[in-house]
Amino acid sequence: MNNGLKCSVVVMVCLLCVGCQGVYFAAMEKVGYHKRDILINRVEDARQAQQETKEQFQSALEVFSALTGFDGGDLEVKYNDLKAVLERSEAKADEVHERINAVEDVAEALFDEWQDELGQYSSASMRRSSEQQLHDTQRRCQRLITSMRRAERKIEPVLTPLRDQVLYLKHNLNARAVAALRNELSDVQGDVAQLVAELERAVDEADRFITDLEAQR
Repeated sequence: MNNGLKCSVVVMVCLLCVGCQGVYFAAMEKVGYHKRDILINRVEDARQAQQETKEQFQSALEVFSALTGFDGGDLEVKYNDLKAVLERSEAKADEVHERINAVEDVAEALFDEWQDELGQYSSASMRRSSEQQLHDTQRRCQRLITSMRRAERKIEPVLTPLRDQVLYLKHNLNARAVAALRNELSDVQGDVAQLVAELERAVDEADRFITDLEAQR
């Protein structure tokens, strides 16, 4: 496939996705479920995904710590435990990414619609009030998304050494390999602590945003 055709395919897929979102929002509005409601729901989903991700990485740290303290037994079992916890952690990372994207999609649609409808007011004072509310909500939403993305960026620095450790153990199931992993424990603990702190801040920001948005109903 040449570059021109590849670009055309990408553009068509993007337009199709945008069109599907538009159809979805329109269909939901017909049954009384507006973009504001969808935004609240998606923020709640993102909040839940972040909370679960925090717990998952805390679990991953426990498994890794237990492995570094290994002093006998079946090392392959410990390796399989670490590999499984890595896979679950990667799945949670993907879910967080998709949940944040979903929040951004509906927020953009909501704010575009809100901006367009400002021109329908005949009352200048009501238009100014609605416009101010729009700008306030946009700022709060951007603060929320920034917080969620900042937490998301902390995930990969934890996943990377976990992947290395799983790969290393795969080919070195012996006590010397475990000893080598002990040297990494402190760094992993620090990275997980930073990730947990950012996820907790993002969850708190989501709680505040949901409260503010529900108050506008």
